Amino acid sequence: MTVSAKICGLNTQESVAAAVSGGADFIGIVFYPPSPRYVPPEQAAALIRTLPSSVTSVGLFADASDDVISESLKSVRLDMLQLHGNESPDRVRELREMFGRKTIKAIKVETAADVEAAGVYDDSADWLLFDAKPPKDMTGALPGGNALAFDWHLLEDRSWKKPWMLSGGLNVENVVEAISISGATAVDVSSGVEDQPGFKNPSMIATFLSTIKTL
Repeated sequence: MTVSAKICGLNTQESVAAAVSGGADFIGIVFYPPSPRYVPPEQAAALIRTLPSSVTSVGLFADASDDVISESLKSVRLDMLQLHGNESPDRVRELREMFGRKTIKAIKVETAADVEAAGVYDDSADWLLFDAKPPKDMTGALPGGNALAFDWHLLEDRSWKKPWMLSGGLNVENVVEAISISGATAVDVSSGVEDQPGFKNPSMIATFLSTIKTL
């Protein structure tokens, strides 16, 4: 089975290089200022300036305004928009049409009902991404990248009209089990390849990618 990988929250040339050399299919840049992984557009442009065409560049936004996305796209060559907030299907469709970019819609999962609700994005998002929903009492919770996993069995034997990625608390120790249970053919990792929030470890990126590329 071939499993695609997205390394998200990259903010240094070293981490981008590790993702590319390790065979990542997607790299993600965070344009959500409260995140410790936030990268200003000018810095993001430099990070992906030499990105090979075989790697898809993804910009992560959360309930961003048209202006914020527009200003980012003026500086950065992004292939896809990852919408990690509370964007409605209509909003996802609107952004896709407005900016001419494919979209990934994050679905925050805690229960089976959350998984069921993903179907409303079938006609607006190009990809779905299933991430863990942070507890309401979690201090400093981010839209994503909280190092939290959800019950992967909730995705077992499920299918959607669009391709999807598994995210949330993945790391080199659990990613094989997560893929086996959920049936994911694409995975997204951020906190699982960091020494601390916002500080990617190139060696951990390489190990994560080599682990899934052998499946």
